[in-house]
Amino acid sequence: MNNTHSTPGLSGYDPVAYHTEGMPVKGSGYHVAEHEGVTYLFANKKNRKKFEADPRKYLPAYGGFCAYGVSLGKKFASDPEVWRIENGKLFLNLDGDIQRKWEKDLSGHIRKADVNWPGIEEKAPAEL
Repeated sequence: MNNTHSTPGLSGYDPVAYHTEGMPVKGSGYHVAEHEGVTYLFANKKNRKKFEADPRKYLPAYGGFCAYGVSLGKKFASDPEVWRIENGKLFLNLDGDIQRKWEKDLSGHIRKADVNWPGIEEKAPAEL
């Protein structure tokens, strides 16, 4: 594992808690798992075990970038406290104003983002 920086995935929020608690919950350094080079923190051992059993179920869409931004072909940072679960998938957005724009055509924006993501996934945000 490459430990070139210490910023955990989802800014340290527990990816499982969005689904089980219905809200963002900060993880703890006592419950940690690594997935594809990203370190995730969990509120408890139970959530860590759920994640390890099926990481794809709990990972945020589009690598955690702002879902609305991805629908526009861009990669913007997201706020882990501005979120929504749709069809079992965790989506994050830049802020509340952007999330409201995204939700005005939720299915349309998700379709656009799903089409755009493979073409931008490996690109740096500055390249877009």
